[in-house]
Amino acid sequence: MTTHFHRHGLQAAGPSLVERQTGGDGRFQVGRDGVLAILAPTDHKVEFICFADKTLCYVRSAMGYPALYPLEPVCIERPVRAVLMDLDGTSVRSEEFWIWIIERTTARLLGNPRFQLEDADLPHVSGHSVSEHLQHCVAKYAPHATVEEARALYFEIVHTELDAIRRGQGRQAAFRPAPGLKALLQTLKEHRVRIGLVTSGLYEKAWPEILSAFRVMGLGDPREFYDAIITAGSPLRGGQPGTLGELEPKPHPWLYAETARVGLGIDHADRHRVVGIEDSAAGVVSIRLAGFAVIGLSGGTIEAGGVTALCSHLCGSLHEVASLIL
Repeated sequence: MTTHFHRHGLQAAGPSLVERQTGGDGRFQVGRDGVLAILAPTDHKVEFICFADKTLCYVRSAMGYPALYPLEPVCIERPVRAVLMDLDGTSVRSEEFWIWIIERTTARLLGNPRFQLEDADLPHVSGHSVSEHLQHCVAKYAPHATVEEARALYFEIVHTELDAIRRGQGRQAAFRPAPGLKALLQTLKEHRVRIGLVTSGLYEKAWPEILSAFRVMGLGDPREFYDAIITAGSPLRGGQPGTLGELEPKPHPWLYAETARVGLGIDHADRHRVVGIEDSAAGVVSIRLAGFAVIGLSGGTIEAGGVTALCSHLCGSLHEVASLIL
């Protein structure tokens, strides 16, 4: 089994991948229609359906819209043409802030200001879309409520908190550049490696993070520094156009695929010269399904989510990344 998964895209099966007899919400079964094995990471957000000649990845959906993608083998070929970097947790230390917002939203739904998320909730409230995060909390803690009600509260809280931060008040040190970020970005620029910034976050919450980090690093306007910035768009509100990103964010491949192909103009044939950097389990799957190698960062949800086997390398910090790709 390990040999098969290495051949079709995983570094190793590993203890974090759990064997299952059925998968794809009942669509696949081991021993039927050529299915040799079904493995799921410990967070069970995706499932790997293993055949003799291919591996498919079934992306589950808390919102009722699952999808199926091929998992292709990857490698890192030099010279690397582009690096795709996640925002929250990878480039900017902000995950604690956004998880706190989810926690406050759930507390408001429950009418319990003392409510706290559990450690087991963390893989489900980090790295996915706002709706996926809220769906998890609604289903587990507030089944009397709807995701739509939770979203309304969420954006009310976000607007209040971001406004306070812009005024120099509110939660202190909410957005900090990750250790080693400035040096890595400058090194990539010196080697003429193109840089794409990718986030499942909506633009209105992602942009203050980027600006804050660049002000701290003294790197000027991020729009002039990055070669492409892709976010999940604008929130859908009554009477206004909004994003499709709530149903197709990480772990789906589209944000990373769009950054590389549309934002940077890199053809899929050159995908082995593109490397993605992530700290979340959902982000790792997203990069791999887009067809690129992953350098994972420990300290996020990669290990807890059980997707270490999808990473070409796992680093302790951004300080280690340049030597792996240049």
